[in-house]
Amino acid sequence: MQRIIKNGEVIDERWHLLPADASLDGISNSDDLIVPLGLWLESSHALKVRDGGLGVWLQSHEQIEDIVDDLKYFQVIALDFPAFTDGRHFSSARLLRERYGYQGEIRAIGDVLRDQLFFMQRCGFDAFAVRPDRDPYDALKGLSDFSVTYQTGVDQPLPLFRRR
Repeated sequence: MQRIIKNGEVIDERWHLLPADASLDGISNSDDLIVPLGLWLESSHALKVRDGGLGVWLQSHEQIEDIVDDLKYFQVIALDFPAFTDGRHFSSARLLRERYGYQGEIRAIGDVLRDQLFFMQRCGFDAFAVRPDRDPYDALKGLSDFSVTYQTGVDQPLPLFRRR
């Protein structure tokens, strides 16, 4: 069973992340699913009436604006980082929290490494599925790499000079 970091601790993963080419065939009605955006767009009517939890995941080129009207249906929004160097979803997380007021879980998936966690948290991520070849307990330490932040962030809306 995969372990993820959520709200500052390592926990067992209970959600099923469906692959990008998934369909609804053979899917249990009671499982907690994180579905790809494409499946949501084509089968949202069937997914809305399921008993299990519902989440959606977006690839790095997909836009948050495609799901804004449906945010109330999702307990989890997972944002995929295909490479360590692709930071497009840092902005997506901030938009979800600050512009659209999303209060559910925002999870980083894909090529997620310890070095990114502190900055992801500042943008609004609260859950992290680190790469399978990395230790989530070691990655957890990345959330406290820095003790002081100067700029504002989702996690600290006041700049340092206002906190004095």
